[in-house]
Amino acid sequence: MLDKRAQTLLKTLVERYIAEGQPVGSRTLSRYSGLELSPATIRNVMSDLEEMGFIASPHTSAGRIPTPRGYRLFVDSLLTIRPLERAELTEMHGAIKSDQPQRLINQASLLLSQLTRFAGVVVAPRRQQPRIRQIEFLNLSEKRILLIIVTESGDVQNRILLTQRSYSPSELSEAANYLNQNCIGLDFNQVHKRVREELRQLRTNMTELMNAALEAGDQAIADTSTQYVISGERNLLDVEDLSSNMKRLRELFALFEQRTSLVQLLGVTNRAEGVQIFIGDESGIAQLDECSVIAANYEVDGRVVGSVGVIGPTRMAYERMIPIVDITAKLLSSALSKN
Repeated sequence: MLDKRAQTLLKTLVERYIAEGQPVGSRTLSRYSGLELSPATIRNVMSDLEEMGFIASPHTSAGRIPTPRGYRLFVDSLLTIRPLERAELTEMHGAIKSDQPQRLINQASLLLSQLTRFAGVVVAPRRQQPRIRQIEFLNLSEKRILLIIVTESGDVQNRILLTQRSYSPSELSEAANYLNQNCIGLDFNQVHKRVREELRQLRTNMTELMNAALEAGDQAIADTSTQYVISGERNLLDVEDLSSNMKRLRELFALFEQRTSLVQLLGVTNRAEGVQIFIGDESGIAQLDECSVIAANYEVDGRVVGSVGVIGPTRMAYERMIPIVDITAKLLSSALSKN
């Protein structure tokens, strides 16, 4: 798409912007690109790159900055990965070392945040679905019902159901009795198979409540079976590119607490090989529009079981972040496979 000259200038512009955080002008490009071009020629190339959507010109400056599309081309075609220093590799090997899987996962998340100064994330292996001991319904107010699920391990999950109509105490008791008779000792996958087949035999006015309970129960159990560890969120408060917009930063922290969307995004790496990079709106998550996510899956005995990742601003040192994520995933794979 771009000739060699345009590629070199774009590569130089991205590298200088990542390093300095300031819009890059033609004089800087002339100095660092190694190309013997006149300022006018450089400006013409920059104009072409801007027209193609690879760079943009802030209103307050004559210089240019990369767009997410520019970062994508840079990462895919122009980036030179920088090997980590021996001291860093030694530190990484020493940091992920334990005979407890959960501690290894915590160590990997902490290591990612410490080395990158961004947020480090690990999606842990999905635990086996717990089996159900008891289900209860409790009226909170008109059309609001509390679903209580107790598992055989003693965990209690609560979910609020919003229904189309009010249910009497006797109806709630009838629904709970039915589910308890048919669900005790089963996980929710098994509950779905059994109850769905029999649901149409129930009274029509109970179908909505049963469906709502199954859907909410699924989500409740999924939350307990998917472990999610994040470290270094506070690092993002010190990132100028993000901290200048406190509204967006609060939305980002809310995303970390919510967890579901981020777990789904990182889960995409389970179906791909190598390091995956999501720049800006490529993630499909609005709160990450000004961020990049670098992720890789990890394995136990050759089977992919989870993901590790780094979340930071789009202006990050990709040549350094990529090997950190890649090596952390490999070290975690090795450590978990030994346990």
